[in-house]
Amino acid sequence: MPSMTVASCLQDALIRLQAEGIEGARLDVRILLAEALGKETSFILGYPEYAVSGDALARFEAMIVRRVAREPVARILGRREFWSLSFRISADTLDPRPDSETLISAVLERVSQTEKPLRVLDLGTGTGCLLLTLLHELPGAIGTGVDLSPAAVEMAALNAMDLGLSERASFCVGDWCNGLEGGWDMIISNPPYIGEREKNTLAPEVLNFDPPMALFAGDDGMLDYQRLIPQAAERLSVGGILVIEAGVHQAAPINNIMSACGLTCETAVSDLGGIARACIAKKTAADPRA
Repeated sequence: MPSMTVASCLQDALIRLQAEGIEGARLDVRILLAEALGKETSFILGYPEYAVSGDALARFEAMIVRRVAREPVARILGRREFWSLSFRISADTLDPRPDSETLISAVLERVSQTEKPLRVLDLGTGTGCLLLTLLHELPGAIGTGVDLSPAAVEMAALNAMDLGLSERASFCVGDWCNGLEGGWDMIISNPPYIGEREKNTLAPEVLNFDPPMALFAGDDGMLDYQRLIPQAAERLSVGGILVIEAGVHQAAPINNIMSACGLTCETAVSDLGGIARACIAKKTAADPRA
């Protein structure tokens, strides 16, 4: 391969990504070149004349080929930043989205004492990003993450180890709350919520690279809400809260399900795009069926 500089590498890759209609291509090529060079992205901006070695150029070319095929940058890198923490991801886990940070904010705004001992349950844990972020911010809390995928559970456990949270986090394979006892102070979940009929509207980065079992929930996307909310309501402690991620136009029907289960709903919290993203409900009385 001919000798190239940082600037020429960026320009060549940018043209190729833009030709595919990839949004954010300029940032993508900077991140990938920095990774290929083993440098910070600030180096890429500060040293455009830097000569890129043959090995680094080959690594960069391999990553650009994957990005041209619409593989997300986070999957190429094998990691995603969430709440300023780094999480490993794999083909078996959902790629955490910034929208999900809305759930974290909603929880933390409702915890008056961060040192308070709390029991947290994360349903559909994936990478463990929701549970582990909460444990990072709430040093008195312990928690369990549940996922139907054994590979996802293994990845979440690795992330707990990376973040030094293994002593306070446990993970298990399971189908929502089946087999779990009650007494949880907080239950949080980002379940599948895309309808099968919406499949053709998804970006290739989502449709071709996120695991389908983490995306789709029946024709209208409501199937898993209908299954997990009643189970979660039964297992909350009195005074405990349930926080669930919602898709577009799903907050109202989710609140209806939570209300029907005897929970007291709050106004859903919107993400930065104005979508009602975090549905929140509190268990104010014991379950009369218990």
